[in-house]
Amino acid sequence: MKAARPALRYAKAILNLAVEFKQETAVNEHMKLIANTIADSDELDTMLKSPIIKAADKRNVLNALFADKVDNIVKGLFNLLQENKRMLMLEAIARQYSVIYDYHKSLHVAKVVTAVPLTKELEAKMLTKVEELTGNKATIENTINPNILGGFILQVGDVQYDASISNQFNELKREFDNSHYIPKI
Repeated sequence: MKAARPALRYAKAILNLAVEFKQETAVNEHMKLIANTIADSDELDTMLKSPIIKAADKRNVLNALFADKVDNIVKGLFNLLQENKRMLMLEAIARQYSVIYDYHKSLHVAKVVTAVPLTKELEAKMLTKVEELTGNKATIENTINPNILGGFILQVGDVQYDASISNQFNELKREFDNSHYIPKI
């Protein structure tokens, strides 16, 4: 985790530059693309972390890989990381950028766990409710977990609301276990 603080500093500098040129949304999409590409490719991740491969070669690979997919701000980041020999931090910087971008735009990510995928209507209702509760814009991130049986678990920031059937069963079980009317055997 020693790279977390420098990654945050780089991300803040990139956000400030993107805001100055009014390209913060486009840069956010590019940073998400970079982070997902690195996370999905073990070879790319290994290449970026390798001390044997020269920083210039790493930059050349990144420029070739993302040539027409990213703008000049992100390409400038590649150059800066090459000069400072910090290419291995690229994924962390990209992830940090998305976090501070959401904070800058007052966006919340509502994580919803359901047993089945959300329909568009239900997702829209949930999004409206989250925006009403938080007072800020939000996006929905749906995760499927059949173990909750039904209902949903909603998490926005550090607040969690568990309306799953499995949670209701567990509460009912605790109530029966703590019942004073049933004699203990």
